[in-house]
Amino acid sequence: PEAVRHDPVARQQWAVSTLKLAARASQNLNLTAHATFSGSLAWPFFYPWPPHNPLLVEEAFNELASRWLPILNSFDEAGVDLCFELHPGEDLHDGVTFGRFLELTGHHPRCHILYDPSHMLLQHMDYLGFIDRWHSRIRAFHVKDAEFRPSADSGVYGGYQPWIDRPGRFRSPGDGQIDFKGIFSKLARYDYPGWATLEWECCLKNGETGAREGAKFIAEHIIHVSEQNFENYAPGSHERGAVRAMLGLRPE
Repeated sequence: PEAVRHDPVARQQWAVSTLKLAARASQNLNLTAHATFSGSLAWPFFYPWPPHNPLLVEEAFNELASRWLPILNSFDEAGVDLCFELHPGEDLHDGVTFGRFLELTGHHPRCHILYDPSHMLLQHMDYLGFIDRWHSRIRAFHVKDAEFRPSADSGVYGGYQPWIDRPGRFRSPGDGQIDFKGIFSKLARYDYPGWATLEWECCLKNGETGAREGAKFIAEHIIHVSEQNFENYAPGSHERGAVRAMLGLRPE
């Protein structure tokens, strides 16, 4: 609002109150997860020279946790998980930064992750291993594809070029390099409880086409988990004598 634009304290108070209202709105809509970004106190120093000041980063994360704790408590009262999209440009942009923040919040029960593999691929992260590491904290999921094609002129940061000219760029699901079969398999294995949400950002394809194809893409990748363990389809004998006979051993 215009009344708080030039008053940092009032602006922050307005932002906090707005997020608390969002917790109530999510509760009223019977939602269990709410997506957000962390904010960017430390991000301007993510690649500093001279080398970064450890105290600066420590102070930034302490302040970040202090600002978010009242909001996390409001989401806890509403029974809604607050899911930080790990996104370059935000202080929480990978597993290390999320883990640092999580520890400073006392491992708050409502502090969770919005998993978007596109931002991890462009950071050259192991986005499948990330699920193994953080599956208990993943409560939201963006189905968004990406690709990185090495260039002789620019790299991860893109050289301020339009997205279509960057080595790393977002694509419609199925048009990029992300292993979505692997992702859906991991999420099924760990009984992911949330939605698979199409987030469409493609530098080439028409948006309506991306939406139509993306909905079909998600439907075809969702795994309907078996109610029976694979090993139980052909159960063998658990009687010791029968097992010894299978091994060609004498009865005991």
